[in-house]
Amino acid sequence: MTINDSDTNKELKFLRERMRHSAAHIMADAVLKLFPNAKLAIGPPTEDGFYYDFQLEKPFTPDDLDDIRKYIKEVISMELPFAPTNITREEASSMFSDQPFKLEIINDIPSDESISIYSHGHFSDLCRGPHLEHTGQIIAFELLSVAGAYWHGDEKRPMLQRIYGTAFESQEALQDHLLKLEEAQKRDHRRLARELDLLSFHEQYGPGLAYWHPKGGRIRTIIEDFWRKEHFRANYEIVYSPHIGRSALWETSGHLNFYTENMYSPMDIDGQDYYVKPMNCPFHIQIYKSSLRSYRELPIKLAELGTVYRYERSGVLHGLLRVRGFTQDDAHIFCTPSQIKEEVEKCVDFMQFFLNSFGFTEFRVYLSTRDKGGKFAGSLEDWDMATNVLRDVIKEHNLPYEEDEGGAVFYGPKIDVKMVDALGREWQCTTIQFDFNLPERFDVSYIGEDGQEHRPYMVHRALLGSIERFFGVLIEHYSGAFPTWLSPVQAIVIPIADRHLEYAEKVAIRLRSKDIRVNVDKRTDRMNAKIRDAQMQKIPYMLIVGDREVESDEASLRTRSGEDLGSKTVTDIMDVIEESVTNLT
Repeated sequence: MTINDSDTNKELKFLRERMRHSAAHIMADAVLKLFPNAKLAIGPPTEDGFYYDFQLEKPFTPDDLDDIRKYIKEVISMELPFAPTNITREEASSMFSDQPFKLEIINDIPSDESISIYSHGHFSDLCRGPHLEHTGQIIAFELLSVAGAYWHGDEKRPMLQRIYGTAFESQEALQDHLLKLEEAQKRDHRRLARELDLLSFHEQYGPGLAYWHPKGGRIRTIIEDFWRKEHFRANYEIVYSPHIGRSALWETSGHLNFYTENMYSPMDIDGQDYYVKPMNCPFHIQIYKSSLRSYRELPIKLAELGTVYRYERSGVLHGLLRVRGFTQDDAHIFCTPSQIKEEVEKCVDFMQFFLNSFGFTEFRVYLSTRDKGGKFAGSLEDWDMATNVLRDVIKEHNLPYEEDEGGAVFYGPKIDVKMVDALGREWQCTTIQFDFNLPERFDVSYIGEDGQEHRPYMVHRALLGSIERFFGVLIEHYSGAFPTWLSPVQAIVIPIADRHLEYAEKVAIRLRSKDIRVNVDKRTDRMNAKIRDAQMQKIPYMLIVGDREVESDEASLRTRSGEDLGSKTVTDIMDVIEESVTNLT
């Protein structure tokens, strides 16, 4: 059964959204009751909970959160109804006269739109809903943490305090979620990246920019080499494009009209404005257009690990998951109408192969279709054809999917694929996006069988999304214990005493001859301490060598999980490691 067939899932999702939205209102009520001078900002529900932003002279303390919890419980026990009301702009301004953030929201509401509030008891807030019928329908809630957040995510605006919380339909569901949050904290890629010496961030020299250390660089190289090899096998051509382009390029592509807020300020070169690229697609189009194309050459599939730069507000930056400079595993497919379904099928097959290879076996698929009332590039016939192709391919691959009617951007329908990690969390990765806009803007064509010019279909396609974000997800999925084929250090030789160092080095040389990534622990620490450190560094295999191993030309093999595999010949150990690499485990 696909997700879009499950009314139960939709009903539960809607219930949780209303419950969390209602809980956010009650939390704001509690804060205002306990801190009458607090200024209220916004408090929306989120995918896993809710938050509310406040401006307060002093920071919230753990004791404050306890008091807020107690008040929330009191309001829940009262079973106060949530009542919607439409009010005039003047009434709204008067009601929130001492709330500057609310007044700003009111001023931003178009003059032809009504202003609605929701009230429970004596508390009212600007809101369109939906909410529960009454406060008593909030079954299980918890306040989680406090963090700083800029108003509207803009570091030039006031810094607010954000209280995070969550709510569920049962105590069991809440406890399950809290356990997942605890496990997620243990797997946080920012902490593990630091502990495993994979990468770092240096805010003082540029927030949102990752510094890859040797171990992280090793894993990235393995990922990228695998990516290149498989793309060549799939008949893609790998290209490289510039990091900057003249303003004329971005004017033609439309980015300067529709995407300026995400682009960095121009640099002056010879009196011309140049921009660092936020996307690779305009460059790939230029490569396609560098010569006259025949239908016999199509499909042409251009792929690039292209680094792009996008302005993200500092308030939303989050380790590797939200950065300002990242490398897209980008590809653009130019093909004829008769080739399009086969190419989309290949993209979906490629996606499944890639994500399976990295240990992801469960996916959720989302199909975004045309906004019936909005503007769109291309013809209605093209949109219907493209949407039907995407839908048919999803169904033929028996992938669970949800259809987002009207959710497509103006230039074409798309498939978004979210992979599900070890904690059941969804992460955006693969995108397959039709584009009827750029081929028109850049006058892209090919010579058909009839000798006339025709417009090719163009598909944007990313498998991993970005190397940075994918690596962050990988760290959390495996909790830093990467499969052997991805581990930066696959084995470590641990000599029991200094007299065993020479033999340990010889063993390492033999392993390296088979391209096994191996180190020797030359420290004078005790053997048990070395083993514990190797486990903390999540190295897949440990080879302990002492007098007996030197005499027998063997090593005692252990795994990072603590399993003792006994003494083995070096040849047998190499076979064990190579088999693990071959099986991508």
